[in-house]
Amino acid sequence: MEIPNITRHLQVPVAPDQAYTKFVYEINEWWPKAYTWSGEKLLNLRIHPAVNGLCTETGPYEFRCDWGRVIFLTEGESIAFLWQIGPDRMPEPDPDKASEVFLHFFKESDQKTRIDFGHRHFARHGQKGGLYREAMNNPEGWDFILDKFVQYCSA
Repeated sequence: MEIPNITRHLQVPVAPDQAYTKFVYEINEWWPKAYTWSGEKLLNLRIHPAVNGLCTETGPYEFRCDWGRVIFLTEGESIAFLWQIGPDRMPEPDPDKASEVFLHFFKESDQKTRIDFGHRHFARHGQKGGLYREAMNNPEGWDFILDKFVQYCSA
């Protein structure tokens, strides 16, 4: 079953290397806590910026949950990672059942970056893949999350 990708094109008022740094290295600062398992008790959200690097959440009492793995990286320009969160919002340890998120950062000017964002391969999530795509492709899904990133870059 073919499920369409989610795509978004964003602009942020910082240089591409800064936008990349803010997304990858500062994700803990802007990612909405309500969109984590730990909520307000979140200690750290991290993307380890290397191929096979883990995307992790650390919560109370150092509880750690891996929610993805980096599969492609060009420092300062592009990143792709497995989205190992299932349609029921539970961690999905099997990478064959994970969708993929990717971002490409393009210079528009010295202080403006265009970001091409995508979330693809929803069919890997099984029968609920289409519903999962719908949930992530609405105002409370990626639009909300990415708006938090744009706000962070604009502050």
